[in-house]
Amino acid sequence: MNPAVIILKALIFPGLLFTAVLGLVTSWVDRFVTARVQMRVGPPFLQPFYDVAKLMIKETCVPAGGSTWLFLGAPLVGLSGVTLGALVVWSALLFGGRGFSGDVIVALYVLTLPAVGVILGSFASRNPLASLGGSREMKLLLSYELPLALAVLVPVMQSYAAVQSIRLADMATQLPVASVSGVLALVVAILCMQAKLTLVPFDAPEAETELTGGAYMEYSGPPLGLFKLTRAMMLVTMPLFLVTVFCGGLDVADGVLPALLGLLKVLGLVVVIVLIRNTAPRVRTDQAVRFFWGPVTLVALVAVGLGMMGL
Repeated sequence: MNPAVIILKALIFPGLLFTAVLGLVTSWVDRFVTARVQMRVGPPFLQPFYDVAKLMIKETCVPAGGSTWLFLGAPLVGLSGVTLGALVVWSALLFGGRGFSGDVIVALYVLTLPAVGVILGSFASRNPLASLGGSREMKLLLSYELPLALAVLVPVMQSYAAVQSIRLADMATQLPVASVSGVLALVVAILCMQAKLTLVPFDAPEAETELTGGAYMEYSGPPLGLFKLTRAMMLVTMPLFLVTVFCGGLDVADGVLPALLGLLKVLGLVVVIVLIRNTAPRVRTDQAVRFFWGPVTLVALVAVGLGMMGL
């Protein structure tokens, strides 16, 4: 492929710029639904864009004694991870003939880089409270990745059994959620997504009422803007990924109306996690670890077992 085309896809469509715009729109949906649940009016549509743009023109402050290069480079780690993950998923949905075997595994694990970026940045600041937030992020990452991988294994097995392929483009033609194992795996994946996005009840790494921002405490200006942008992009990329592997994708090739219905599936997942965020209390880190390594992993294993039996 022409290198110019690759760069265009990575930076504009369907990569960084395209996903960033959709992510900020999804961030507005998050804030709008939250406002309605709390009986408030909510922000204007362009408010997330204004927030990121304002941070981009603010001064960047680096804490004394911190690792400057790691502190400033950590937001780029997270942004590159979500951009690559979004590019893999979007390419499978929009250009179904492209992709490679096992791209689902690549997408699953590059989407851990945003959490890694938060961990690196918090430790690089040498702020005790920020480091505590990074420690919580690390424990949360270790807790939800196992059940998430097991949950994704269910549609992988179903896709391989049906079409002998584990490419995202081929998985998007299946409908695992129509089976019992697929439903259980999707429930597990939604809970893991809630933690991956560090939304209540799994927002211990940030915990504004306890840690005053936690891992992001020392960040300001463009680096903080990049973290905010990364979180917004994750807010659309993770539901898109789950819709692709569990719910039949977006049906882009079937026309405009099926594609719009596919986007409604993504929007529905976003609304679900926002409602969970606004109706559940925060849990402690140890409670989250026990929850994901206990009942959630158990349900994921049951889903894998049922999937192996074809149920």
